[in-house]
Amino acid sequence: MAGKAGEIRIENEALRSLVRTIFKAAGSNDRECAIVADHLVEANLRGHDSHGVGMLPAYIANALSGECRLDAAPSVATDLGQLLILEADRGLGQTMAHDAVAMAIDRAEAQGSCIMSLRNSHHIGRIGHWSEQCVRAGMVSIHFVNVISTPAVAPFGGPSARVGTNPISIGLPRPGKNPFIVDFATSRLAVGKIRVAYNKGVDVPEGVLLDGHGEPTTNPAALFEEPLGALRTFGEHKGWTLSFACDLLAGALAGGSTQKGPKSRDAIINNMFSIVVSPEAMGTAASYAREIEAYAEWVTRPPEGRAPSVLLPGEPELATRADRLAKGIPVDTNTWEQVLAAGESVKLSRDAMRSMAGVA
Repeated sequence: MAGKAGEIRIENEALRSLVRTIFKAAGSNDRECAIVADHLVEANLRGHDSHGVGMLPAYIANALSGECRLDAAPSVATDLGQLLILEADRGLGQTMAHDAVAMAIDRAEAQGSCIMSLRNSHHIGRIGHWSEQCVRAGMVSIHFVNVISTPAVAPFGGPSARVGTNPISIGLPRPGKNPFIVDFATSRLAVGKIRVAYNKGVDVPEGVLLDGHGEPTTNPAALFEEPLGALRTFGEHKGWTLSFACDLLAGALAGGSTQKGPKSRDAIINNMFSIVVSPEAMGTAASYAREIEAYAEWVTRPPEGRAPSVLLPGEPELATRADRLAKGIPVDTNTWEQVLAAGESVKLSRDAMRSMAGVA
């Protein structure tokens, strides 16, 4: 499908098929291929290209080097019923997180709630995806995640990168309607969004980045070319303190790790601390459903004479998803080239991949 200059558009199912094929060639089983394709393409559909197929080249490179384990499952390190610690040992993050969250949901369904920690996983992608998995089961969930890789974010008041983007997500089911999904990095933008801008050759907004000398810049090369710069936290000290909490809750509390220096290996490691709760078990499901509808109506109700303008958490993503299902998923040409190169690294031909994706 044709897109803008420097961009192609790929139909949803065609892109899923291509992702499944590449991971199958790399060594994933059919179930894992489906899980990772669903995760990456859903991120693109919802407008989060930072966590979509643009991550595939890094995953495949780390799988081939042994930094990411394919076709693996998380193991149980601690099981106290409502408290679980799961060890991923660098397993592919989409599989690790999917299975860990499924276990937490099962415990919450049986016992009302579950506190689950997943440690030492390879990159688990868009965190909102795991909130969505919980809301589909009728669960409220909160997820704190830390990132251990090349430090990318400067602490508030600091001039250089020390920590990761350390995201947070909250999922709130809404009976009979679309759920509320809160999902954000504690940096002003995710690293992947800077990568997308870098691949497209466009600037990022002011206030997002510091260059390698600690000065403000709009050039995304600051994160990828020496001397390396840093992202800034959102909300100044508020985002920084949330980031700080993510590292300690997700990384330290469950026996995982925190960012303590420069990158020491190519793996992108995530730890996740999750709280999953059943409104049914709490006995508040009916009042919860009434209150969230009353609250949503109140906060979105415009003053008399004005058009509605307030969006609820998750609504922008759903609008983008509908548009991209209809028009195809945009992929910039630099990212597309990187995906093709990743496929070639697992012995797939460019012609076959282009044909599968419907790209001339």
